[in-house]
Amino acid sequence: MSASALLKSRVRRPSYLKKIAKAEDLMHHFPNGSYVGWSGFTGVGYPKKVPTAMADHVEKNGLQGQLKYNLFVGASSGAETENRWAKLNMIERRAPHQVGKEIAKGINNGNIKFFDKHLSMFPVDLMYGFYTREKANNRLDVAIVEASAITEDGGIIPGASVGASPEIIQMADKIIIEVNTAAPSFEGLHDITMTDLPPRRKPYSIMAPEDRIGTPHIPIDPERVVAIVESDYPDQTQPNAPEDDTSRAIASNLIEFLKYEVSKGRLPENLLPLQSGIGNIANAVIGGLASGGANFKNLKVWTEVLQDSFLDLFDSGNLDFATATSIRFSPDGFKRFYDNWENYYPKAKQDHGCRHAVSNQPIETLGAFR
Repeated sequence: MSASALLKSRVRRPSYLKKIAKAEDLMHHFPNGSYVGWSGFTGVGYPKKVPTAMADHVEKNGLQGQLKYNLFVGASSGAETENRWAKLNMIERRAPHQVGKEIAKGINNGNIKFFDKHLSMFPVDLMYGFYTREKANNRLDVAIVEASAITEDGGIIPGASVGASPEIIQMADKIIIEVNTAAPSFEGLHDITMTDLPPRRKPYSIMAPEDRIGTPHIPIDPERVVAIVESDYPDQTQPNAPEDDTSRAIASNLIEFLKYEVSKGRLPENLLPLQSGIGNIANAVIGGLASGGANFKNLKVWTEVLQDSFLDLFDSGNLDFATATSIRFSPDGFKRFYDNWENYYPKAKQDHGCRHAVSNQPIETLGAFR
């Protein structure tokens, strides 16, 4: 199969160009009962072409309930993939997090075995072999990972999320890479560390959000890559929930509290690194910091997910740097981000482990019993 010019520009390892395939031709890699890992976090950076082709195959051939998989994703995936799999009875087991009506229905009626786990602990438990302990080789069968580009040595440059992709890749016998040419390359934005198990685990020398300790790509064994698929599907995010009077009031109270703490000398004038949640309250707080009323300058962020309001905070000049494991903007937010890439790129970093496997559980570095 020939590669498009755009795909060739993104895939810089020549041997990978010989592995280009159509998604629908890869069904033989997924027998019933396979243990499958996907990239993705908060509904961005997830594979789209291969999971969709698998669902099409099941639906076309009436194989509902006959091709079922043990599915592991760092967090939530896209509704058009995971939700459709659930509706077609393609999920035997799922961990550690999900979002979607159909998969929730399958879990609640007992059709899908779901294991809920704190997101920061899932990647390490995967590396321990907890989720694959019933398999002879204690590994995943296939990882399907979305990339924005591939390096000369075969390393994966993720897109809008990192999540648990490094561990999923480390634990998979086969790797299928979807190179998404519908979005720009994110090369240079990432800081990737791979997970070692105790007693080989090392401390993370991170003193500030802008510190880098890893590589800009996920290193992999090229021999385990069985296919490269070009994807032209953008992430299917939704517009953010609008702020309301309640969320604005909460944001105002929090900002007044921060001002008070600074006035008493208990916080520096640029605060400490900020960590926000997801949703309209978090957006209202970050929006309040951007509006000028707070007057905080030289802010830094170490958080799980960047939302649209962070673009306002960047544009206000109040935010110096932000690190996250996922960039989940609305469709308008992504357009704004891509259109102004040169302005935002130097001030942002995507960290494998920001509130996922690194910063949430520092005691895990020791492998301590609890």
